[in-house]
Amino acid sequence: MKQLKTKKQITTWLMVLLAVTSFISCKKDDSVAAIDNNKINLVIADNFNLASFSAALRLSTLDKELQQGAGPYTIMAPSDAAFITAGYNDATAVLSASPSVIAPMVRYHVFDGSYELNKLPFLFNQELRSRGGKMFATHWVKNGDTVLTLNGARVVAQNLPTSNGIIQVINRVLTPYLHDKLGDAISAESNVTLFTQALKTSGVLATINGTGPYTIFAPDNTAMRSIGYQSVQQVSQTDPAVLRELVNYHILRDRRFINDYVLSTGSTNTSRQAMLDDNLVDITLTPDVNSPGSFNGITLRGIGNINEIQVVKQDVLTGNGVLHVINGALKIIQ
Repeated sequence: MKQLKTKKQITTWLMVLLAVTSFISCKKDDSVAAIDNNKINLVIADNFNLASFSAALRLSTLDKELQQGAGPYTIMAPSDAAFITAGYNDATAVLSASPSVIAPMVRYHVFDGSYELNKLPFLFNQELRSRGGKMFATHWVKNGDTVLTLNGARVVAQNLPTSNGIIQVINRVLTPYLHDKLGDAISAESNVTLFTQALKTSGVLATINGTGPYTIFAPDNTAMRSIGYQSVQQVSQTDPAVLRELVNYHILRDRRFINDYVLSTGSTNTSRQAMLDDNLVDITLTPDVNSPGSFNGITLRGIGNINEIQVVKQDVLTGNGVLHVINGALKIIQ
């Protein structure tokens, strides 16, 4: 009888053990099933072309919020090629960068809400606002192709779905603007000090620090010296009216990224732009050697210029416009 009781006890314990094991197994399976591998940060991490941006998300710690949050979020994710162009050769280079540099950049590429850019009106530079500030989206048709840009950067893949948002892949790393006013942005450029002084002496600095938007093609110091302005002191002693004529021919009333000209120029690949003084500048598209039939930049020629002028720094966004640096001065007369 005692032995029988022991067998019953063993049977009972075995049943309890099986029940507990089954319960633990179910809980484990439920836990695994609860992991959502389609969260926006995990989709980015799983995309071989977005490894550098995934590293940037981790370094900024924003990946944790994107993992846990319900969203929806929209991520404007630069491709790995875009990071290489920006000076980050791979994900390791991103992870070794300063978080104080990477974190603001990442925030600038993150939007709260769902932004399907292909549903925007067909217009240039429609203002959006990311976590890092203003951004400008263009939706346009060029040679039968619908083109989307952000601050002049191309959207190369759009509306990639995730469980808590969408991903837009872009071909350039975007930089949040540091200056609300164009005058401050120009003053921060070490290679345009002569033109900066011309803006001050002419009185036009107050104009470009207004509401805007404005676009400035600022000649670098070498360009200013080539037309006779050798020092800041010399510029400051020049007749303001003379300088006003010079600087107004380098400014236009509009926000224009370089790619805006590529999209808006017709089949001749040339166009004209009216500047602040109402005089015209000829714009010519420059071919993209890596993509036959495409264009990736512009050259400029003023009324009095013999040679084409190159853009050496482009698309510096500010709160009230865009700054480009050029390697020649636009001339009204030869």
